[in-house]
Amino acid sequence: MNRTRMNDRSARSRNGSADAGKGGSRFGSQAPRRSGGPARSGGYGRRPAAAQGEFALPRTVTPSLPAVEGFADLDMPEQLLAELGRQGVTVPFPIQGATLPNSLVGRDVLGRGRTGSGKTLAFGLALLARTAGQRAEPRQPLALILVPTRELAQQVTDALTPYAKALRLRMATVVGGMSIGRQAGALRSGAEVVVATPGRLKDLIERRDCRLDQVDITVLDEADQMADMGFMPQVTELLDQVRPDGQRMLFSATLDRNVDLLVRKYLHDPVVHSVDPSAGAVTTMEHHVLHVHGADKHAATTEIAARDGRVIMFLDTKHAVDRLTQDLLDSGVRAAALHGGKSQPQRTRTLAQFKTGHVSVLVATNVAARGIHVDNLDLVVNVDPPTDHKDYLHRGGRTARAGESGSVVTLVLPNQRREMSRLMTAAGITPTITQVRSGEAELSRITGAQAPSGIPVVIAAPVVERPKRRASSRGRRSPSSVARRASVQRSGFNAAA
Repeated sequence: MNRTRMNDRSARSRNGSADAGKGGSRFGSQAPRRSGGPARSGGYGRRPAAAQGEFALPRTVTPSLPAVEGFADLDMPEQLLAELGRQGVTVPFPIQGATLPNSLVGRDVLGRGRTGSGKTLAFGLALLARTAGQRAEPRQPLALILVPTRELAQQVTDALTPYAKALRLRMATVVGGMSIGRQAGALRSGAEVVVATPGRLKDLIERRDCRLDQVDITVLDEADQMADMGFMPQVTELLDQVRPDGQRMLFSATLDRNVDLLVRKYLHDPVVHSVDPSAGAVTTMEHHVLHVHGADKHAATTEIAARDGRVIMFLDTKHAVDRLTQDLLDSGVRAAALHGGKSQPQRTRTLAQFKTGHVSVLVATNVAARGIHVDNLDLVVNVDPPTDHKDYLHRGGRTARAGESGSVVTLVLPNQRREMSRLMTAAGITPTITQVRSGEAELSRITGAQAPSGIPVVIAAPVVERPKRRASSRGRRSPSSVARRASVQRSGFNAAA
């Protein structure tokens, strides 16, 4: 397949004025940069999110190509089609079938799809197919995927790595909390595709370990969260450094006015696709609001956590997460905490233990609301109700992914009922509302709650992460000691009375 970089772009009919703007803007005076002074201390985009549906989606000038029903109908390399078969990916999800015919020929894409709808492969397959056969120079990647969080960066990397290997493309993941020297080394070795969070990528560029002037394909994944987290200045600075005539794709579960700047300035005549108007409600997902009383909330939470199967529980603060995690461990529930106060190796280890089943309950702040995919996760519990409808949608999006079913349960105290009703209305969801108490059949019916064992559990770190002991001149450790250590390494946890 002949994929000459510039020829694909000639069909986009850019005029002179479209490239005349400052800083590489392709819209020039047609899309001026918004003024408004420097960001406040809270960060750009930390103002209250605009109501969903206020975003004025751009109209496509050039008609889009029709959707396809099978990957074989797409003009993709044979190696990529073969790898899809090996991975068991046989039928495109709607957002993939709709956008891939257009992105494969170089069109800009604005895709809105509920979380778990297949956005990663929607942009990833096009990016890899159009980069196939090219080789990057050291420090000069050819394709860039910007994401808001480390967890999402790792998930995108994991999802695309098999396909990149099939095409012999090299990938580098660039995120904070990890060795910047090692990431710089990966870029110096030459990586065609970079998955990055904005802050760390900016650091590497300032160190002259990376240049973006050869990046021809740029993807913004979960752009609204990047705006909400205050990353907009870094994002626009990075976008101004990539090839001005390159392809841009923006995918997100929600689109509001926080990303209006990005769409108007950096997307040219994009193909617009929305999986569903609400951008969040999933037909295979049940929504339950459980009315509880304060004195009973902790007991109800513990019984839900003791259910069979995995569950993610969301709370507002790091302190609350740590406290509940310890309470669950003391009650006999295999729980682990995930929040921004944990180091990246700790967060990576916790997610690995959750995915393998060594941990059955992940207790987390909103750091886990996006970018985490776990198979067979059928329950998400909002122990603390979210304050924003987008947070609700993204928290709930950890279940009912890729066509599976799942439930989202929110525990609501009497003084929170009115605000929860407003939030559900904003999210476009009509939940089932039930009054429950711990130990009652109704709580068990909805959530699978059961009494915990009461036998305390200790989740042990893998042996390889423990400090090495100094070599002893007294000889080898006893066989029983070696056996105990091996047993811990295999299981990943200890159970102790």
